[in-house]
Amino acid sequence: MIRAIAIDDEPLALTILQHFCSTYPQIELLQTFTNQKEALTYLENHPIDLLFLDIQMPQKNGIDFYKSLPSDRKPLVIFTTAYQQYAVQGFEVDAVDYLLKPIEEERLTKSIEKVQRLLTLNSTKVAIEDYIMIRADYKNNKVYFKDILYIEGLDDYIQIFLEGKPKLVARMSMKNMSERLPDQLFLRIHRSYIVPIERITSYDSKTIYIENQSFPVGETYKNEVNVKLIKK
Repeated sequence: MIRAIAIDDEPLALTILQHFCSTYPQIELLQTFTNQKEALTYLENHPIDLLFLDIQMPQKNGIDFYKSLPSDRKPLVIFTTAYQQYAVQGFEVDAVDYLLKPIEEERLTKSIEKVQRLLTLNSTKVAIEDYIMIRADYKNNKVYFKDILYIEGLDDYIQIFLEGKPKLVARMSMKNMSERLPDQLFLRIHRSYIVPIERITSYDSKTIYIENQSFPVGETYKNEVNVKLIKK
């Protein structure tokens, strides 16, 4: 059973969420709050698995509220908001999902399924590798996902640009590289580019931005980019 609470300054939004959650036997919405301080008090005294959290609130931005929670009291979070532009910020705090209001029941179902999968992984303590081995310069190189800035394809070769390290050039197709990377961490945005999702600082329909660097979004990949970046 997923133990959840919801925080939203709109009582109607909480009522709708309560109604939807009541139809799922695998989730129990324990409490709802319009006040962040009251919710924080509850979190300090009750263990929960999932937090439904509105972003634009009068007290504190929901993302900032979530960041302020102590690490041992940080449940999984699903952001709920009417504003799509907050999606990238949601990724920065490892949100499970990002639901646009008015929330659709089908989308909520997908979100709850994601939560179930994550909780199952955590409870069974499945080890997920945080690196990949790449053959380059006549040796096998351990490349940590967190160090990858972006990957560029050049015909039958790829260039892996790394933070604080020289780039690696390997004989491999972009398709093969994409298949070896965890899709929850990386996104292919163009036939020539793969980028780490957590490093994306902003985006529009044609361009992905990582800090001061821009990358084109290919026509073939636009739909996948949109789906991934709003966690659909």
